Amino acid sequence: MRPHGDRSEGNVVHGTVADGYEPVRDAFIRNFEQRGEQGAALAVHRDGRKVVDLWGGSTDPADPDAAPWSEDTAVVIRSATKGLAAAVPHLLHQRGQLDLDAPVGSYWPQFKTAGKERVLVRHLLAHRAGLPVLEFPLTPEEVLEPGRAARALAAQAPEWQPGTAHGYHPHTFGWLLGELVVRASGGRSLGRWFADEVAGPLGLDLWIGLPDEIAAAGRVARVAEREAPAPEPGALRTRPKRSVTDAYTDPGSLTRRAFGAIAPKPDENAPAYRAAELPAANGIATARSLSAFYAALLSPLGTARRLFTPATLTQARSLESDGPDRVLIVGTRFGLGYMLHGPACPLLGPGSFGHPGRGGSLGFADPETGVSFGYVTGALHRSVTSDPRPQALIRALRSAVGAAG
Repeated sequence: MRPHGDRSEGNVVHGTVADGYEPVRDAFIRNFEQRGEQGAALAVHRDGRKVVDLWGGSTDPADPDAAPWSEDTAVVIRSATKGLAAAVPHLLHQRGQLDLDAPVGSYWPQFKTAGKERVLVRHLLAHRAGLPVLEFPLTPEEVLEPGRAARALAAQAPEWQPGTAHGYHPHTFGWLLGELVVRASGGRSLGRWFADEVAGPLGLDLWIGLPDEIAAAGRVARVAEREAPAPEPGALRTRPKRSVTDAYTDPGSLTRRAFGAIAPKPDENAPAYRAAELPAANGIATARSLSAFYAALLSPLGTARRLFTPATLTQARSLESDGPDRVLIVGTRFGLGYMLHGPACPLLGPGSFGHPGRGGSLGFADPETGVSFGYVTGALHRSVTSDPRPQALIRALRSAVGAAG
């Protein structure tokens, strides 16, 4: 591994890359120079070995005098949290505590109302339950009350017949899985289960519900929404006749209602928000640990860091939903809890699976190459599934993996 300390328009990029992965470092630097990056980190593992470990910029996009990003800086990863949360029901299934083909109501009796009797556990994971919205949005204060959103969803009717179509569940995915895990695990919350059984044993800086001691340590960067720079010359600028952006401007659309399940928008930097368990939206991670988590999903049988058996790995990334997405408008592809490589979410290759976070963050694994990837950022651009910054890193990684081959 070679150390680096490259300067880019006032930002210093630190870290190391293995021989052959220099193009990835160069793309990371160009993100600061050309793509509006202000503070971020990137890590890549291959066959469990860390080959890229980079960080740079500021811990506060709104304050140029804030502390610099360090090697152990963590940040809110928004919907990239879903990839962490999805591991919990898969591991419960792997241990014989959860049947993915059982009705949700067999674990959560109050859910068996208003046409939801035949909603299966796999429907929740594949965004096929028909519950992407809350009939009555919750305030940021209300959403922090444990169980409140789940009770509201249990009483609602689905937007479509469950299992017949799919549409991204931006917020409700986490509340539905969270309540299911409490019921199937004997009372442990999803965030607690993840801490006890995944992050803790593997020594990963990943949290769904930030502990007080980590908050007090000041390791978590602030996030802020920032305008992305203009498209680069030659970049693809076409879009569907009706895009998710168009749909979001329509107050009555399923898109706007789904993303507006919490209203007004919460302060993602507030201590109470960071400490809450919102398994679809408020995970906090370092890039190094996000990549290491996906590496653990790929680890061979018999290794200490393995999470998924081969059967569970196949199950997680097998195609469940494909085609027009009723919420994201474009065609999307989902396995069980994970987005799959495709036009809406380009990853490393056809077998890749993982999850982006709205605004930029991304974690994924590619079993065919043994690669895992974790990218986190504090400058949140107006992207949903395909931010130009991680996409530039993926293109460079694709060429480096071929060269390292």
